[in-house]
Amino acid sequence: MGRHSSTPADELSVDWRSDRVGSARRGENPMVMAKVPSGYVVFGDTQQLPGYCVLLSDVDDTDHLTDLTGAQRTQFLEDMALLGDAVFAVCGGRDPAFRRLNYEILGNSLHHLHAHVHARYAWEPAEFRKGPVWRYAYEDRFAEQHDPLSSPEAEELDELRTAITAELHRLLKQR
Repeated sequence: MGRHSSTPADELSVDWRSDRVGSARRGENPMVMAKVPSGYVVFGDTQQLPGYCVLLSDVDDTDHLTDLTGAQRTQFLEDMALLGDAVFAVCGGRDPAFRRLNYEILGNSLHHLHAHVHARYAWEPAEFRKGPVWRYAYEDRFAEQHDPLSSPEAEELDELRTAITAELHRLLKQR
């Protein structure tokens, strides 16, 4: 999806961020990596911590995990864990400084159920290693250099995204 993508840049300027799930359903969300039983796996809007991904629920009007039925909740959490397995395998195999994953279901900004999967690294500044990624300044997290669509590292981030997507599909086939 980076600069070598075949999608014209002007098509990516449409604000898919205002309706992330709807744009995923319509095939218009450029960050979608895969459709899983409970929703859509998307590459994070920022790759300050390479490998950041999000699972978006595909159940309408779902704001909280408790809005799902028991079976839907189980599926969502299984899909979140599967996404984590894919990120763990790829990021752990690519960067020897990879340390762990953080899983979060927040909903404070986007009022639609979604789960964050953050890769964490030993190269992070010491003051940020022990807390949630939200402790990083917004300006730093969303700096142009971390944008997976337009940063100078967009092609490298595409390779990471492709690898995580391939691993996710491999794991889905094993279910």
